Amino acid sequence: MKCKINRNAAKVLKDMLSTQEAEGKKIRVVITQNHGDHGHYDVTLDTPTEHDEIVATDKGIEVLLDTREPLLDGVWIQYFYVPQEGFFITNPSTGFLEK
Repeated sequence: MKCKINRNAAKVLKDMLSTQEAEGKKIRVVITQNHGDHGHYDVTLDTPTEHDEIVATDKGIEVLLDTREPLLDGVWIQYFYVPQEGFFITNPSTGFLEK
């Protein structure tokens, strides 16, 4: 499985991982709504399960992806400050929707 993140997202995710709440956890990308050919995505903190693949990104962040969810393979996590601050998570190979 593959996962890319932009520089802004890496900074925000590293900040999330540095909190007490994140101790022993990793970043997980989840599908909040599945529409068959595309999904709505979100990021959370979680621990690995037997169905997860831990994907190392080029920004030094490990991301949990559930191998049973094909819409997660190839996600791109971006973070923008304008026009509205927040994550924008896409999967260019399947369609996309933001957090």
